[in-house]
Amino acid sequence: MPPRLLHTQSGELCNRDAQLSKFKNSPQYKRLLSSPNNQQLEAEIKAVVSECFGYATLSHRWGSGEPLLRDVEGKNIYDLRPTHGLEKHSLEKLQNFCVRALERKFQWAWSDTCCINKDSSTELQEAIGSMFSWYHRSSLTIVYLADVARTGSLVNSDWFKRGWTLQELLASNTVLFYAPDWSLYVNGDVANHKTDAAILEELCKATQISERHLRNFRPGMEDARSRLCWASHRRTTRPEDVAYSLFGIFEVHLPVMYGETAQNALGRLLEVIISRSGDVSVLDW
Repeated sequence: MPPRLLHTQSGELCNRDAQLSKFKNSPQYKRLLSSPNNQQLEAEIKAVVSECFGYATLSHRWGSGEPLLRDVEGKNIYDLRPTHGLEKHSLEKLQNFCVRALERKFQWAWSDTCCINKDSSTELQEAIGSMFSWYHRSSLTIVYLADVARTGSLVNSDWFKRGWTLQELLASNTVLFYAPDWSLYVNGDVANHKTDAAILEELCKATQISERHLRNFRPGMEDARSRLCWASHRRTTRPEDVAYSLFGIFEVHLPVMYGETAQNALGRLLEVIISRSGDVSVLDW
């Protein structure tokens, strides 16, 4: 799990010690302590852990004035108000994300804007190396489409043109798309838009990725050139992120060195892909 999560009930940002503390004060934990030690206990423990530690992740297009770690640490996110450098739309996006996660019974929520200490190179390296796993292990990924109306189409959203969101889409098992007013996109009854035939068709059209990969993606070197092609039309704010955002897709762990050129970062990634896959066609991606 990520080292920091937002507690959707209280609005607090909690580190791992605080997460465990809230668990130990929960009625579910007390119930486990009083349960008889029998064959059913292990299954009950797994069910309780899944209930108490399941978390939702946010996938979105970054805007200006996003709440950062320093803006939310030691505060209640629901009490925050726009200030210089903290814009109303970005703040409301974080708050609404936590509300939607809470409505779906998740105690915990994670957003890349404020749950990572980007001033720590060590933590940033860990986060980039773990990002695919964090989205994959989340119980739900909430995708906020700021530029798509409920009656519009996913295909033209800027979310499909960004580098990091490719990994977030592929890694997440359960995804729900939300419109700018925080209503569910199109089908309000479905629990997972990745299982909705009409939305899957739109996703295939928007990403040029097959339904098989969208439904059940596995990181690694299989069909490496196609994986690079999926990313070829996407852009990142930091040039190096063109390569870093693909580490999880290829299950590659490399040093993150902000300040290097995009060409150098991609060169390091391609060198590993070719050495592991033996596929030199990736140079023509």
